[in-house]
Amino acid sequence: MSNAVQTPPDEDVLALSPSQSTHVRRVCETLREVSRETDDGSWVAAARAAWEDLPPSVRLRVREFRRTAGPSGVLVVRGLPVDEDRLPPTPMVGGSVQRTTSLPAAQLMTFASGLGDPVAYLAEKNGALVQDVVPVPGQEEVQGNTGSVDLMMHNENAFHPHRPDYVLLMCLRADHERVAGLSTASIREALPHLSDGARAQLARAQFATRQPPSFGAGQEPDGEHPVLSGDPADPDIRVDFAATTARALRARLALTELSAALAAVTRTRRLLPGDLAVVDNRICLHGRTAFRPRYDGRDRWLQRTFVHVDLRPSRDHRPEDGHVLTR
Repeated sequence: MSNAVQTPPDEDVLALSPSQSTHVRRVCETLREVSRETDDGSWVAAARAAWEDLPPSVRLRVREFRRTAGPSGVLVVRGLPVDEDRLPPTPMVGGSVQRTTSLPAAQLMTFASGLGDPVAYLAEKNGALVQDVVPVPGQEEVQGNTGSVDLMMHNENAFHPHRPDYVLLMCLRADHERVAGLSTASIREALPHLSDGARAQLARAQFATRQPPSFGAGQEPDGEHPVLSGDPADPDIRVDFAATTARALRARLALTELSAALAAVTRTRRLLPGDLAVVDNRICLHGRTAFRPRYDGRDRWLQRTFVHVDLRPSRDHRPEDGHVLTR
C-alpha cells in the first residue's frame, strides 16, 4: 500500500460548525444519564431517540449518504467533540473495548442509529458494541486492528454471511507523527479500470475468505463466494486481500487486476481527533498506512462500531433479537 496521502474531495466531508458541535455534545451527554453500560439495550434505544435531536442539516446529510454513498462510499464527519486532554491513556491490550458510556461512544452509537442498527460479533471482542482500535505491543505485524504495519485493503468481516453494511471509525487520538492514514477504495470508482474478463471472473462463486485474526485462527472458509455481486453496473464487493484466495488461475489473475484497479482509486486520509469516518462496507474497502507506536499511553486510538441497515436477515444469528451475532 502506498504511503502517499491524497486529498479527498470536499463532498466527502461534513464539517460541523462550532454551534453544531456544541449541539451534538449537548444531545450525546444526556445519554450518560440513561446507563453507564454501552451494551445496555436501554442505552442503545436512547441513542436511537437521540439521533432525532441532532441538527437537522447533519441528519439530512447522513441520510443522503445512506441512500447513495456517492462515488467514494465514504463520509467523514469532522469537528465532533472528544475532549482529548481528558481521555485516559490509550489502551495497549488485545481485545480492548469500551464497556462504559462516554461522550465518544455516545456519538458513535447515535450516528450508528441514523444509519441503521448497531451490531457486534460475539467471537470478536466478546460482542462489544463499541470497540477500541489501538496498537498492541508484540502485534505490530498483525493484519488486524491491533497491528501498526500497512493494513491491506479489505471489506470488514468479508468472510461472514452477515458482514456490516457500515463501519464507523471515530478518532480519539492520532498517532504521534500523524502519519497513519485511513485508506479507502470504492468499487464504483474502480470498476471502469477492470476488463470485461476480470469482471466476469469476479462475479463467479470461486473465492474463499478466511476469518480475520480478531475472530481467532484455525477455522476454514465456509464455502466459496463471488467478489462482485448484484447489479453488474453498480456491484457490491466482498474481498479481503489478506484473506481471500482463489484456486483457478483466471480467478487469481482477476484478483490481481482488481487489486491494481482499487489501488488506482485509493484515497488516504489522516484522521484527527473528532473525525468520524463512515465507510459503506458494501461498496468500499478500507485499510491503513503504517505508523510507529510508542506505547506510552498517547498512541493512536480509534473507536469503532458496525451497522446493519436491516437486522432481519441476521435474526437467526442474534438470540432474543439482540444486537450481538453469536455465530
